Amino acid sequence: MKRDDDPALLLDEAAQRDELVRRARDLQPLLRKNAAQTDRERRAAEENILAIESAGLFRIMQPRRYGGFGAPVRTHVAVAATLAEACPGTAWVQNLIGVCNWFASLLPARTQDEIFKDKPLARVAGVFTPSSQTHRKAVEGGLVVSGKWYYASGCLHADWGLVGLTEQDDSGKVIDQFIAYIPMHELTIEDTWHTVGMRGSGSACLVANDVFVPQHRMYSVPKILAWDYPTEFKGSEVCAAQAFVPVAALILAGPQLGMARAALDYVVAMAPKRAVTYTTYARQSDSTAFQIQVAEAAMKIDTAELHIHRACDEVQRHAEAGTFPDHKARARMRCDTAYGIRHSLEALNLLMAAHGSGGFAESSPMQRWWRDANTAAGHAVALPSVAIEIYGKALLGVDQMVTPLV
Repeated sequence: MKRDDDPALLLDEAAQRDELVRRARDLQPLLRKNAAQTDRERRAAEENILAIESAGLFRIMQPRRYGGFGAPVRTHVAVAATLAEACPGTAWVQNLIGVCNWFASLLPARTQDEIFKDKPLARVAGVFTPSSQTHRKAVEGGLVVSGKWYYASGCLHADWGLVGLTEQDDSGKVIDQFIAYIPMHELTIEDTWHTVGMRGSGSACLVANDVFVPQHRMYSVPKILAWDYPTEFKGSEVCAAQAFVPVAALILAGPQLGMARAALDYVVAMAPKRAVTYTTYARQSDSTAFQIQVAEAAMKIDTAELHIHRACDEVQRHAEAGTFPDHKARARMRCDTAYGIRHSLEALNLLMAAHGSGGFAESSPMQRWWRDANTAAGHAVALPSVAIEIYGKALLGVDQMVTPLV
């Protein structure tokens, strides 16, 4: 099927989301089959990547001009959550490549064409946080860059890398920050991703050695945080009008939600087959204490979904109206995201305790979800303590910047 013949392009937003989630669900048996391999080899199985590409799930928020769906962040989150039910590491790769492709859609049309016109299925991955191990030199038409950027999820499967850069004055003070786009063949990958969880994300280190980055492949981070995108299509493409930080934060919630849902389904399915050890209960499902734990976990997952969906829908409302949410609204969106992640993780940890020590067996999917969820929850943008402080200051009118990422 040609990309522009994809029947999902003709559907309205809700029906299109249902269709793309169905495609993700259809891939679950394959991802489950390869989950142990993905975890063991510390990279998503290539079979998974090709299947996700064939289903169009890397290009959910990619412009329709290049065969993408131009869909809202809620659709992207829903798909990532569905994939994570089967293989969190693979879902993280799909998730991060998908949002990095969206980041690229904020570039000027000239640069978007450079990335996607001849290869609409191009994949972008990288790190927009500047590295302390970076050297840059201004030359005519751009910068020559050397440096290392850690935790570049999806880079093992990418065609382009994005990296964070800073501009400094003569005294060393940072006066601007940029996101730069570099073809992967001009970068190298250093294998640094040796972790307890999220092994399959392959979040290795990007390395540049005297790479020239032309000016048109960079944009200013302060400007995009303020909704000043260099793309010429912000007024005509709703997806390109979404607020940057809310989207960048919300995508982190999808895999967490999927892992929590998968753990709930698994624990419920196993309950009639497992005893509560050292009690008279031959089945976990007969235990009142177990029933309460399962119900509490289910409600935490519901709470997570409500917060995540509220933030996603608010992002979309503003994008459709062509407006930029104010600081308080963006602070609440970030807090919604952190609450969604926290409640998902609390639900999963509660389910792990309820299920029992058998969940820590290597043969159990519970231990993988538990490792992956707790590792992913350490992402700096996902930290509830920071998000809550940001929102509290916004509610009280305290003019003190905790982070520009709001």
